[in-house]
Amino acid sequence: MIRLNDILDQVSQYNPEADLDLIKKAYVFSAKAHQGQTRRSGEPYLVHPVAVASILADMKMDISSIVAAILHDTVEDTVATLEEIEQLFGAEVRKLVDGVTKLGKIKFSSNVEKQAENFRKMVLAMAQDIRVILIKLADRLHNMRTLEFMTEEKQVEISKETQEIYAPIANRLGIQEMKVELEDLAFKYLNPEMYKGIASQIEKRKAELQSYIDEVKDLVSKKLQEHHLPGEVSGRLKHYYSIHRKMEHQNITLDEVHDIIAFRIIVDDLSQCYAILGLIHSLWRPIPGRFKDYIAMPKANNYQSLHTTVVASKGERVEFQIRTREMDEIAERGIAAHWKYKEKGAIESKDETKFKWIRQLLEWQRDLNEPAEFMDTVKLDLFTDDIYVFTPNGELRELPQGGTPVDFAYDIHTDVGHSCVGARVNGRIVPLRYQLHSGDAVEIMTQKNGRPNKDWLKFVVTSRAKAKIRQYIRQEERDTACTIGRQLLEKECERYGVSISKLLKSTEVSQYMQEINTKDIDGIYVAIGYGKMMPLDLISRFLPKEAVEAVEKKEAKEHVPTTIGRFVSKIRGKSSRGLVKVNGISDVLITFGKCCNAVPGDAIVGFVTRGRGISVHTIDCPKILASDSARTVPLEWDTSSGLTRNARIKVICVDRPGLLSSMSEAITDQGVNIKEASARAMDDKKAINIFEVEVRDTAQLRHVMNALEKIKGVIQVERVRS
Repeated sequence: MIRLNDILDQVSQYNPEADLDLIKKAYVFSAKAHQGQTRRSGEPYLVHPVAVASILADMKMDISSIVAAILHDTVEDTVATLEEIEQLFGAEVRKLVDGVTKLGKIKFSSNVEKQAENFRKMVLAMAQDIRVILIKLADRLHNMRTLEFMTEEKQVEISKETQEIYAPIANRLGIQEMKVELEDLAFKYLNPEMYKGIASQIEKRKAELQSYIDEVKDLVSKKLQEHHLPGEVSGRLKHYYSIHRKMEHQNITLDEVHDIIAFRIIVDDLSQCYAILGLIHSLWRPIPGRFKDYIAMPKANNYQSLHTTVVASKGERVEFQIRTREMDEIAERGIAAHWKYKEKGAIESKDETKFKWIRQLLEWQRDLNEPAEFMDTVKLDLFTDDIYVFTPNGELRELPQGGTPVDFAYDIHTDVGHSCVGARVNGRIVPLRYQLHSGDAVEIMTQKNGRPNKDWLKFVVTSRAKAKIRQYIRQEERDTACTIGRQLLEKECERYGVSISKLLKSTEVSQYMQEINTKDIDGIYVAIGYGKMMPLDLISRFLPKEAVEAVEKKEAKEHVPTTIGRFVSKIRGKSSRGLVKVNGISDVLITFGKCCNAVPGDAIVGFVTRGRGISVHTIDCPKILASDSARTVPLEWDTSSGLTRNARIKVICVDRPGLLSSMSEAITDQGVNIKEASARAMDDKKAINIFEVEVRDTAQLRHVMNALEKIKGVIQVERVRS
């Protein structure tokens, strides 16, 4: 357990002039505020903020950050106020504590909305002071280290958020040490069987691998001395999540992963990096395509190093990273390594291009109102590696790996993206879905009447392109719905003998607009066009009840068909009862979108269709994110129904007799029925299996997937959404 004196010793080592009394004062304040509170582990709550402060002290952070870490939960979890914090510790500490504090007092309609709004708040605070996110990362790291005391459901939820948001942020900030630990801890809870399998096999080979590391270190060190090249050589095993990703991407077993060892050589100056690279290549044969010069072309997070992979003496692949001491410090501690305390958390102008992703996050939080779309965009924007391409004028542009000409077009300007009809790469015409590579020269061909295609969403990778295409499509759908809605309302007004201009100017309609939270008449037209409300809903507020009934009686006598029936009456009584509730009603016509195949336990939303009732989608379904929010309705699962949903699981395994039988048995042992199964052998002695199974919810599906992962010979298990 970390103690106050441990932190004081840490801080005084790298900052002898630090005001240690302020840290002591914060410790006393936090101890009193959290008195009587305990963590799930049973430890006093104070253990957590002190541990967070210690992580920041390891990163050699300034006093304000250390103090804010000790106080970071006092406002959220105790009766302490921000005003007290400012009075006792100053405005700077208050700002940091406020930036880290969640929006705990506000009620949100869903977990996605809560996550999105908390993240928006953190983005705004982070843009003003980058230390906010460093404190939050330290907070998340300690929570992940003690996650074993949470329920399985919370472990999965927190680990998923860590994997999708916090580890990528640590990577973007260049804090590799923290990124690696966060990824491994999240992997441990999201895929426990695979984690245990890798850990177990690595442990068995640990003595052998360590012996090999020592052998290579000695050889390289001797060669450096012979050539009078100073350098510190170290070797390590790659972290478990990195090994798992390699297995997934290449569809291989752990036995087939040949480069699980990486060596690092730290030198004094830049010229020595390239000299040692030449020496390594003279000792062993380099593998073509595996050399990366991140010194000449640094990563977006300011990471610099030479990477090369060679075939060593026993035929195994070994990676070497060669860099200076300064590069190494930046690689491990990222932005904290070149911290300027006097700047009070502001990013220096010379560093702005390295952290332009923060400005992008700011842009998204301003432009994207839908919580699910905002979080989808954030995850997409954080998770990618980068490539570098050129405009026809020679301007360098940075895009995520897998970027296409359409992504490039939207990166230039929204209008260029909207009017893009073709592209030339290195002078050759390529398809719009072509994946660009570093060094490509890209020219976009446009037409004045060009417009985005919905199919572009299937291959674009940048958050900007996705957001702009969705925005265009939504606006187009909205304009169409507005026209349809206006025509329907005009027909109904004519039917009931009502002046549409008087109706729209009436106080009844003004009140109704407030009730449905729309600011203008177009909002009413759109709601009618989408089928979310009926024209008669509006007219019946303006006309007396008797006048409405008189028209309907007259039409009934004359057998005049109505222009439009009520939406709810059309869809009630035809449903798969009990599985999903719409505003508490369970007898509505529902269909499940094949694009995302929702299962009880998934966060869901309804999409109002024309004639097919309500279509059920996961809240992060690409189809929903590309649709107008006016066309969605909140849904909830009816957990008491006991009904099941079909889910699809893809299993990649080695191709050997009896394995399909073992997988089928593992599924049925979980009490799950297999509806359909298919298997296909590949040329590389592997097989792809698809199982369609009946499950109660996502928890049961997770148990099935875990059971499959335990089977020897299974390489990868994943849920298939479409």
